[in-house]
Amino acid sequence: MSTAGRTRLVVVAETTVMSYSRAYPLELETTFDAVLALPLDVLFDKRYAAIPPIRATEGPADWGAVGQSRLIRLTGGGSMRERLTLVDRPRAYGYRLDEVTGPMKPIADHIDGLWSFAPAGTGTRITWQWTTHPRSAVTASALPLLAKMWTGYARQALERIEELLVPA
Repeated sequence: MSTAGRTRLVVVAETTVMSYSRAYPLELETTFDAVLALPLDVLFDKRYAAIPPIRATEGPADWGAVGQSRLIRLTGGGSMRERLTLVDRPRAYGYRLDEVTGPMKPIADHIDGLWSFAPAGTGTRITWQWTTHPRSAVTASALPLLAKMWTGYARQALERIEELLVPA
């Protein structure tokens, strides 16, 4: 009987980082507070390609403390759990999406999201970023397509922020 160790090769699928930014004529602290408090079904109210709108959230009404979690329900029956991982007012807040169900389940194991806010001239630049961790090396091949769709979804969301927060 051999006492030699066994070598095990584990292929780790690479993450994909997606990011979208836009500047607004809004004050930094006010913008941070407003975006953090926006109901997700108001902010993400439109489909983009295969990414559905958010139908509802279940969880704390006063969203903003690290460790809080809520269930996000998508149109079409998918869902995911969101947990706040960072709140650094007025610079950034981060979250993790996991327990993914529906069409994204085979693709994403979990997603680390980050909203960051920075002065831009007399206004604020908002950057939304997703770091997507694929479920497997095989499904990682779908991430470039997801990234293309996500970019359109993010553009819509940041346009929606302008509709909701920038005075006409």
